[in-house]
Amino acid sequence: MTMSQKRRTFLKSLGLAGVGVTLTPNLLQAQPRKPVRGKDLSIVTLSGKVQANGKGLAGVAVTDGYNVVLTDASGRYELESNATAEFVYISIPRGYDFPNEQRVARFYRRINPDRGRFKADFTLQPLAQDDTRHNFVVWADPQIISEADAAELKTKTAPDLKQLVGSYPKDTLFHGVGCGDLVWDKFELFEDYQQALAIAGIPFFQVIGNHDMNLDARTDDGSAEKFKELFGPTYYSFNRGEIHYVVLDDVFFIGTAKKYIGYLTERQLAWLEQDLANVKPGSTVVVNVHIPVYTHQHRRNKEKEEPMGGVVANRRELYRILKPYQAHIMSGHTHFNEKVFEGENIIEHVHGTVCGAWWTGPICFDGTPSGYGVYEVNGSDVQWYYKPTGFGKEHQLRIYPVGAVPEKPEHLAVNVWNWDQAWKVEWFEDGKKMGEMQREIALDPLSVELHAGTAKPAKHKWVEPQLTDHLFFAKPSASAERLTVQVTDRFQNIFKEEVRLKDLKLSQR
Repeated sequence: MTMSQKRRTFLKSLGLAGVGVTLTPNLLQAQPRKPVRGKDLSIVTLSGKVQANGKGLAGVAVTDGYNVVLTDASGRYELESNATAEFVYISIPRGYDFPNEQRVARFYRRINPDRGRFKADFTLQPLAQDDTRHNFVVWADPQIISEADAAELKTKTAPDLKQLVGSYPKDTLFHGVGCGDLVWDKFELFEDYQQALAIAGIPFFQVIGNHDMNLDARTDDGSAEKFKELFGPTYYSFNRGEIHYVVLDDVFFIGTAKKYIGYLTERQLAWLEQDLANVKPGSTVVVNVHIPVYTHQHRRNKEKEEPMGGVVANRRELYRILKPYQAHIMSGHTHFNEKVFEGENIIEHVHGTVCGAWWTGPICFDGTPSGYGVYEVNGSDVQWYYKPTGFGKEHQLRIYPVGAVPEKPEHLAVNVWNWDQAWKVEWFEDGKKMGEMQREIALDPLSVELHAGTAKPAKHKWVEPQLTDHLFFAKPSASAERLTVQVTDRFQNIFKEEVRLKDLKLSQR
């Protein structure tokens, strides 16, 4: 066949013969150009085995961040994924130690496919004891921006946690959650954060915060690059005892430095539905995020709208997914302490921070001491308290002198930072029971002393006191000499402090 005949046959196949189209030999030989930029969506098959003591573990959840599968009777799994998946990881089952390196939890493998396949095996170590009873802590916002801040974390907070763990019976199981803003935009300080975890001595799981993100990313997808390099996926789950723990990334970067909103992506919500499909309804689920799912701050400040970067905009869908469970939500970000209840099955613990008011002194800007949450688990039951750094766990209130709050010149004030509606705050005058104190929204007097005004605190002059709803007031009589405040928490633990009114003054405790 001649070249002319070949060309005519080709044109017929295109339906162009007889319309006067002429194609040069060079054009006939041209190849389509590949796109300059684009995502690789090719299929990647993930496979491997989850085992302990050389024996496969059945029913372990394995995920690529999109879909979840369970290991078979021999501990093997296979998962059809795609080239956009970054990690393959497991939901560590109950009864097993948390794999870690220098106390940083390692439950994942970064996917590096070869000819469309990637194999990842996971080996777990059985715990020496039953984990039905265990404890965990939540470190919200270490937020270190300098070597001086890092030194505070390593010489005060980490040893405080180590001492707390040591105060429990030997071999008590503990783990921690770094609840975001592990550093303050200074990625070189992640090493100091990890050193603090090693000092504290318990395994930690990490949550990404808005100050842990790559601020030069063009979209949210790239904002977690450094975090993933150091700590793995930004959303995942694990188990201990009867509790199912979940970590989510609710900080959505909008492409402009330091601009973000509280938002859960469709990918995470779809993954969470699959993850919880393997959890029995009625179980206790602990969800860890950085930005609070909700707070009442805008109501206290009499603002008409919720802060876009202060709560999760699409939280109703999260609440719907959690409805079959007894859920606790752990959050930070705000640098104040608050309890938020959603229906009968969800309580959110908005934590006071490890760094207080950004390492400017001993308290957050609502008067809550710098510290962290401690949670004691027995079966599906969870009890908790707030642990002020440098003080015993019995330190749960601070008493202020009469007139410390200008709007209440004849009243004594008390800050009960971990208060919720199930608590009781009573007062006694010279041994006589006077009843319950009255709760009102106001500024904490010590925060006013340390933070109010453009000149202070010297380290970060923009820090200002914030209204809180865990201040309580009582009006003592003119003849009163001694006053006692007795606080009973929801677990019937009693905390009591007695003061001589004439000796009472602002205290940095």
